[in-house]
Amino acid sequence: MASSRATQSVLLLTATLGLVNAVALPAATPAPARVEVRAPIVTPAAIRFDSRHSYLEKKDIINDIKSGVAGVAKSWESVIGSALPSFFTDGVPGWFEGLPTGTQVQSSLGISDSDLAAQPTQVLNVPPYANWTDQGWNVRFHGNVYKIPDISQSRVDELANVFLIDTEVSKLPADQQANARNLTRSIFIVQQGNVNVSLSLEPSPSQGGDGEPGGGNAIPAPGGVQNLTLPYETTDLGDFDVFVPIQSNGLLPGNQTTNVQRLNVYTNGTTTGNATAFLVPTQGITFISDIDDILRVTKIWDPKEGLLNSFARPFTPWLNMPDIYANWSRTLPNSTHFHYLTTTPEQATRNYMDFIYKTYPGGSFDTRPLNFSDISATLSIRMFLLQKVFKTFPQRKFVLVADTSNSDVMKDYPQLAHDYPNQVQCILLRNTSATDSSMWFPYNTEGFKGLNNKSYMFFREPNDLTGLDISNGQCLNTTIPQNVTFDRQTDGRFRLGSAGGKVQGSATISFIVALVAAMFMTL
Repeated sequence: MASSRATQSVLLLTATLGLVNAVALPAATPAPARVEVRAPIVTPAAIRFDSRHSYLEKKDIINDIKSGVAGVAKSWESVIGSALPSFFTDGVPGWFEGLPTGTQVQSSLGISDSDLAAQPTQVLNVPPYANWTDQGWNVRFHGNVYKIPDISQSRVDELANVFLIDTEVSKLPADQQANARNLTRSIFIVQQGNVNVSLSLEPSPSQGGDGEPGGGNAIPAPGGVQNLTLPYETTDLGDFDVFVPIQSNGLLPGNQTTNVQRLNVYTNGTTTGNATAFLVPTQGITFISDIDDILRVTKIWDPKEGLLNSFARPFTPWLNMPDIYANWSRTLPNSTHFHYLTTTPEQATRNYMDFIYKTYPGGSFDTRPLNFSDISATLSIRMFLLQKVFKTFPQRKFVLVADTSNSDVMKDYPQLAHDYPNQVQCILLRNTSATDSSMWFPYNTEGFKGLNNKSYMFFREPNDLTGLDISNGQCLNTTIPQNVTFDRQTDGRFRLGSAGGKVQGSATISFIVALVAAMFMTL
């Protein structure tokens, strides 16, 4: 029965998406929106979140698992390399790759130009940061313009079932059914290229709460009201990403204030394209934080749990991590800035932003653009985005926060400390394999060799982060064992040889057997 359902799901997804041979149909180009100025409003989040639609992604996970299992079955002696699926070797879940876009979605679903034209244009306006230059404030506006085609719920349910292992939408609780449908629907968006984006800016009123202020008691901007149009049209994939100098209109100069200032950013012509811009002083501390398995429970190392946590279950904070961030926001200087960086594709980020702004200090955001669509690109996008922030704020100090399950983090964070020794204040990494018995990803600490051992810490729970003197670069809680070998590490679960990495120890063999067995249960 399970085999039959999985096969039918794969065939259904292949026939529906038709990604390989999709015929590109001409998309309607929406007319430029009119500029209109709104009165400031107080909202519970830094973006206006439309609960009718969530924005997450999908891939043919069954086929991806099949290919991963086949590789493992053919090469039992090798556990590091192509023999294991990417979610094991790289910490990148395969269901985040290869998402269809634009005309692929339109043609595979048989959506006509006239039907699509009838749908409203929507905008994902990613909360930007701004730096101070000789010409004034320079804001990095970035996001995506798209339309959501009208798809029947029955079709959405069929597609949603492909995302789930050992269950289906109809068997989930009512709230998870709604999440799975909304998150599945989000992949079938048609990006709108060659669109002019116009924006309205105005002060963002205080919203209160330990989780929202924006870090270091960010303040509403004392000016900045204006309208502008971005200098470039959207790309073929609907993306826009450009630094634009804005008028001062009473804004505090970034080299003369210690406060982060907030501006509301409205995308004209749509109610979905609202965000908050964070005008960041020249000097201070910026936290750059990953989200999955450090701020929320995801478990990307467990395919079944990872899928449920990403596509169905409500986002859940990891232990008391919100308390740690709230304390940093309250006690560190007013110039402290929070920036959230996830390599989750753009289609997913409304859920991520809504979760962050309801749970953690408000701050700017970075996501994976649509042109970074495969594993190799995903592993390179984090450093690309990190370097953009570092070069934008050359006088600021940075605290980098993430977990050990991502190979790009384990490489990029220490590399930044070597490349920017005067800017990286702290590296704080959750040791996921030390606290989660289902986490078997090995991680490599080679990059930390030569760094000041008080500038980084591998911690096990949020309370390990209390009492750190981050302002003065004291980032190590000496009561927490580190055991850093400056090599590939597995916390004693199993040992890896050199080069190909031979399996040593029956625990590893048992894990591989369990992994293969669990995967084959869904085939």
